[in-house]
Amino acid sequence: MLWRSRQGRRSGTCPEWAADKVLWWRRVRRWEDEMKHRLFSPNIRFRKRLLATLLTAGLATACTLGPNYRKPSVQIPTAYPNRQVQAKAMSYADLPWWQVFQDPVLQSLIRTALEQNFDLQVATEHINAARAQLGLARASQFPQVEANAGFSGEKSDEIPSKSTFLSVTSDVAFQLDFFGQMRRATEASRAQLLANEEARRTVVVTLVSDVATDYFQLLSLDEQYRIARATVRTQLDSVNLTFLLLDSGVASKLDVLQAEEVFDSAYVLIPDLERQIGQEEDAISILLGHYPYPVPRGRPLVEQPFPPDVPPGMPSALLERRPDIRQAEQMLIAANAEIGVAKAQYFPQISLTGSGGGAFGRSSLFSSLMSSQTSIWNYGLSATQPIFDAGRRRSNVLLAKSQYQQALIAYQQSIQHAFGDVSDALIGYQKLRQVRLRWEDSVAHLEEAVRLALIQYRGGTANYLQVLDCQRSLFSAQLSLARARADEYLSVVQLYKALGGGWQQ
Repeated sequence: MLWRSRQGRRSGTCPEWAADKVLWWRRVRRWEDEMKHRLFSPNIRFRKRLLATLLTAGLATACTLGPNYRKPSVQIPTAYPNRQVQAKAMSYADLPWWQVFQDPVLQSLIRTALEQNFDLQVATEHINAARAQLGLARASQFPQVEANAGFSGEKSDEIPSKSTFLSVTSDVAFQLDFFGQMRRATEASRAQLLANEEARRTVVVTLVSDVATDYFQLLSLDEQYRIARATVRTQLDSVNLTFLLLDSGVASKLDVLQAEEVFDSAYVLIPDLERQIGQEEDAISILLGHYPYPVPRGRPLVEQPFPPDVPPGMPSALLERRPDIRQAEQMLIAANAEIGVAKAQYFPQISLTGSGGGAFGRSSLFSSLMSSQTSIWNYGLSATQPIFDAGRRRSNVLLAKSQYQQALIAYQQSIQHAFGDVSDALIGYQKLRQVRLRWEDSVAHLEEAVRLALIQYRGGTANYLQVLDCQRSLFSAQLSLARARADEYLSVVQLYKALGGGWQQ
């Protein structure tokens, strides 16, 4: 009997099971009628709750495709060349530029450049564009709502009536981000925005160093110009003296020619130095966002202070201090997010749409009969799944992965170049200081040699050729010392830039 009861339930012939089945189907149909009544009734609150429930469930079950970003592990040196690792993390680049460059005129020039330089303005606009692009990517994650309104009127000569109609509707479209395509796109846009901010800081570092470099080169040219003019005045007196000695029979024609040769070498240098000074002023004016004009000077080159010490700091801190490295990492983050965007294209694109509104009409002939108010609304769910695209999506994923590898290589290369820049700047700073000290000793020795040669010449124990040789060597050494001073200042600027300093505002 039990077996027959089970068989009856399975086949639907048992009277008890048939009654339960009919009762169950009645409940299902009653529930369907109730849902249809709620869905198609003018009660908007229930539909809003249903839509919110569907959206919440969809977003809760959504996933994000593509790899999550992990900072690459890069092997970096534990110490800079010829430098011991500092016990403290203090670095010369941690100082703001107004504490590094203490010349008030140079500080004023840098401030003007930071306010008016066109390259910096373009970099700022790149940030604004990237911020707007981020807003576009973020807006795609939210529903898009549009409102439409229409009004029309009609009047007929055959029938003395006038009709007016007003319709108001609103449309809602929302793409469900089940697979994280839009979230990954927003992540990529945010990383690109941060990369543009780091690019602007790179422009600031370059601008500060370029203004300081051109300024010290200008001071070096001024110093060489001063030395050349002083040498011209001195040698002009020497030439006149040799002519007098030639007339008195004490000097020879060779002495006159050698004195004129020293005079000519200094005199010819003056117009070339004036050319270089004018071009250097033009370069500084362009950096400041001005048309070419004379550039003011502050302290002369020989009075510019040298920093007492230039600690490079910890090598690991270079990765966080250099804005170009940080820019390369943000580009790497953006490329990593684009892989998720490409992978999400394999899956369906699901969208919710809905519209609602009302239409109102009135006729003057049958105002009581023709007045109407109608509510209209509809909703829908659509899904799009590409079936055959000839390998386009697969190629898109491969392209995104290749671009990520390129960004990774660029990131590693930027780190390598950064340590190379610091190493070159440290070596240059150390060696150029030694060069400057050697030239200072050489100039001091030659000044003493000129003084002794003049004493011996006036005492009659030496000829004028020895004096001219000493003066010629002194002039050349003074010019070399001026260039060595400028090179040492420029090495400080390059070290400050290589360490990533100067972008702090």
